Amino acid sequence: QVQLMESGGGLVQPGGSLTLSCAASGLSFSNYALSWYRQGPGKERELVASISSVGGSTNYADSVKGRFTISRDNAKKTLYLEMKSLKLEDTAVYSCDAKWAWNHYWGQGTQVTVSS
Repeated sequence: QVQLMESGGGLVQPGGSLTLSCAASGLSFSNYALSWYRQGPGKERELVASISSVGGSTNYADSVKGRFTISRDNAKKTLYLEMKSLKLEDTAVYSCDAKWAWNHYWGQGTQVTVSS
């Protein structure tokens, strides 16, 4: 059974930092392209960052470029999202997403709240 389990969310002040993790099980992790999505209150789901399965090339939404860093550890089957200089508008449920060919899985998400 495939599972993607996010962790690391919480309450942080503006300008603060958090690192999210997504632990995967039940899949050939290194084959999958991985992404972080978020959905803020009253907003549509948004692609935040993605990382390829081969070579580890990354892409970011313009709103997080220079502040967020996506990375993966294939040996640990874990995806990360390092978030710095957090803003109020970064408040959202963050979820990880894994795709390979016709296989597509996602986690339940972890809440990140940026508030003073």
